[in-house]
Amino acid sequence: MILHTLLVANRGEIALRVFRTCRRLGIRTVAIHTDLDADAPHTRAADEALWVPSYLYVDGVVAAAQEAGADAIHPGYGFLSERAAFARTIEEAGLRLVGPSADVMDAMGRKDHAREIAVKAGVPVVPSYDAGEDPHGFAYPVLVKAAAGGGGKGMRTVRSAGEYAEALAAAKREAASAFGDDAMLVEKYVESGRHVEVQVLGDGHGNVVHLYERDCSTQRRHQKVLEEAPAPTIIPELRDQITGAAVDLARQVGYTNAGTVEFLLDNATGDFYFLEMNTRLQVEHPVTESVVRVAGAPLDLVEQQLRVAASETLSFTQDDVSLQGHAIEARVYAEDSFAGFLPQAGTTSLVRWSDSVRVDQALESNQVVSTAYDPMLGKVIASGADRETARRALVAALDETAILGLTTNAGFLRTLAASDEFRDATIDTAWLDHHEVPAPDADIPRVMAAWVAAMLAAFDTGHPFQADGFRLGGPSAPTLVELDRDVLVDRAVGTVDGVPVRQLYGENHVLELEIDGHRVRGVVNVQPDIVEVSYQGQRFVLTGPDRLADHVAVGDGTIVAAMPGTVLEVRVGAGDQVEEGQVLGTMEAMKMELSLKAPFGGTVTAVEADAGQGVALGATLFVVEREGDAE
Repeated sequence: MILHTLLVANRGEIALRVFRTCRRLGIRTVAIHTDLDADAPHTRAADEALWVPSYLYVDGVVAAAQEAGADAIHPGYGFLSERAAFARTIEEAGLRLVGPSADVMDAMGRKDHAREIAVKAGVPVVPSYDAGEDPHGFAYPVLVKAAAGGGGKGMRTVRSAGEYAEALAAAKREAASAFGDDAMLVEKYVESGRHVEVQVLGDGHGNVVHLYERDCSTQRRHQKVLEEAPAPTIIPELRDQITGAAVDLARQVGYTNAGTVEFLLDNATGDFYFLEMNTRLQVEHPVTESVVRVAGAPLDLVEQQLRVAASETLSFTQDDVSLQGHAIEARVYAEDSFAGFLPQAGTTSLVRWSDSVRVDQALESNQVVSTAYDPMLGKVIASGADRETARRALVAALDETAILGLTTNAGFLRTLAASDEFRDATIDTAWLDHHEVPAPDADIPRVMAAWVAAMLAAFDTGHPFQADGFRLGGPSAPTLVELDRDVLVDRAVGTVDGVPVRQLYGENHVLELEIDGHRVRGVVNVQPDIVEVSYQGQRFVLTGPDRLADHVAVGDGTIVAAMPGTVLEVRVGAGDQVEEGQVLGTMEAMKMELSLKAPFGGTVTAVEADAGQGVALGATLFVVEREGDAE
């Protein structure tokens, strides 16, 4: 291999993934970073790290590669990975892109151009209409989608001619904003379909092979959630047709390096149609690496990419490629799946990834997560001899995943992977858009939080712990924890609200209890104002009783914010007389409404909060002077 130094024009887990292969091959690595990522995991992992103002700044990224003496640039995915202008700038600088040529990106980057190439290659395409045709002549439903983009942007489902004009206009606006191009395609909409994609690999010497297929049907609003290989519902004859079509398309366009050809499989007819080609490494490439064997040995897709970029000929043929077992990947995002999938940001307090499966991640304890970049934090990849073994391994790995300080979709993924529908492979591309995944119950996390608080209280004071209830922002529930004093602390027994509880393990934030005969395990982090519990991947933030009060009041009558949040209401003004316990105002924090109460009777001497104001932890909100103190 003639590559000596590689710059990775990306961040996060994909940068770390590429670095791992480079280290094994003896290739020097260069990271780039913005101000936000100055101390990020990928920045620390590289042999050299250079600052750039933006991961999207083409000239800055190429200049960094030249400064570092890099032979080649790996784009990862996202950012500049499918920008033909980036590929062309790299070529003009005399460097190598670990990916296809700029001309191929131009050809396959637009869905309308790619569709024409697919037709020339004899690959089936979805029946379509011209966007300017009379919509009354369409056979509904149809899908309006941006010709220049992907990822679900600029895409609308239209079910009648009356909806068409408005949907087309909205899709055009979205496409123009996202891609700078509002050209539209109008295609038949497949009501029940599966997303099947084929991994292809080509070299610069005319050789193209496929590395079998993946199924990415479990998606929400065209964003993939769970991916697996091989596809669980297709028969061998259909597999041969789809993989063959992908190779034909790659040959037609003169494709080099790793790429993915995406197809839509119509469940009603069994027909498959070309969707698009991704001219880069895919997020879900680990499932292919987990099941594909070349002459019986595991495959490293990044290594193959680097070898192709170094002008090497593929060292194997299609006959050498085989499948072994099954693999499933879950994408962990910083989002609250049970509150409208809202993006989340903050600082992690505790991060635990499973060590029983492959995990590609770049998230640590005490790490800041910003909304400035893609919310994906990592990928959990489980494999096994068959699909059910892999699925069970994934559920177990998500049980072991604990991310506290920040809400993620790990619990949602766990519930989805454990569902009957995913087990039976009946989820199609539209399923998540029409079905609600049930939120996990908080009863067990509440018991865990109360138990830990009781143990701490007993250890500190020697008295049993009695509380008015741990809760998730709602009404408190009676919680009485009684401990048997004759049992060692690390094997304590007792009851919670009369239910028998036995502690089986408690160390390094991991708590294992037997609750009424059922064994449960979670990760618990007790903080001054909250108790966080991760159970079955889901983060629960629980407030306790007196020790976790609605407000913090210091001895001089100053009421401060117990945690970062937003002031909802101010009920008093300076000079007002108040009674002990009177509500001075309310604030929202951690999705809970907190009352800000007077610690004693007296006079309000300062109000430093306004409704709608965001406040930091410890910010002064009110000051109350005790009656008689002024004298």
